[in-house]
Formats: sequence, C-alpha cells, structure tokens
Amino acid sequence: MEPVPAYDPADEAWRLLTAVMMVRKEEFPALAASFGLNPGAMHALLQLDPDEPQSMSSLAGAWKCDASNVTWLVDRLEEHGLAERRAHPTDRRIRTVALTRKGAKVRSQVEARMYEAPAILRNLSARDLEVLTKVLRKVAPKASLRH
Repeated sequence: MEPVPAYDPADEAWRLLTAVMMVRKEEFPALAASFGLNPGAMHALLQLDPDEPQSMSSLAGAWKCDASNVTWLVDRLEEHGLAERRAHPTDRRIRTVALTRKGAKVRSQVEARMYEAPAILRNLSARDLEVLTKVLRKVAPKASLRH
C-alpha cells in the first residue's frame, strides 16, 4: 500500500483556484460567440496592445504559434473590423497589426464581461470577498491587476 501524501495547503489552494477558473474557462466559447468571434480570435483580440501596433512575427512569438496561425487570426479580426495590418513606420518589409477604434471598444467590452464576477463569488459575504481579494492581491501577477 502506497503512503498517503502529506496535506499541502499550497497544493490545495492551487487546486481550488484552478477549479474556480475552469468555471469561467468553460464560458469562453459562448462569450466569444456573443461578439461574433471564435475563441482563438477573441484571445488574439485580448492579446493585442491597444496602444502599440505589433509585428506579425512578434505576435507569433508571443502567441507561441507559427506565422500562418497569426495570419489566420488577424484575418478573422480584420473581417470584423477589429484590427488592421499596417506598414511598419521604419521598415516597409514588416507588417504590424493594430487595433481599430472598434477593436479597442470591443476589447474593452469583452474584458468587462470576462471580469464580471460569477455567481459563486457574488454569493460570498462582503467579509469573505474582502479576505479573498486581500489574499489574491498577494499572489496575482502585477500585470494582471490593471483596471
């Protein structure tokens, strides 16, 4: 008989956080569809920097995919008027991708919907939410804390 692993509170916390996040992940395809996008295109929209056009090659690196996948995703965003390809300001061989005004607006709407608290959190008491928020602020990556 194998020994029972010792209880690890960090592992338990991670398991519970993952379970909570999986609830939202399952909603991702429906959220994308509500904006007329597929999940990949919505993810791409959320990854584009609204203030800085990015080269197709830098997007491939950031998204960990090949250039043909970036082309396909950018094509989907362009079809919806959410992004546009532009010539690089100093090297015309390089194409960059920028959000359009509509793209920035839709991106904000998607984020607003993504960050709406699910019922499982809304059902907590104000005190529990305060404690949970305080703890999560200690572990959340700083980049994800922008409002």
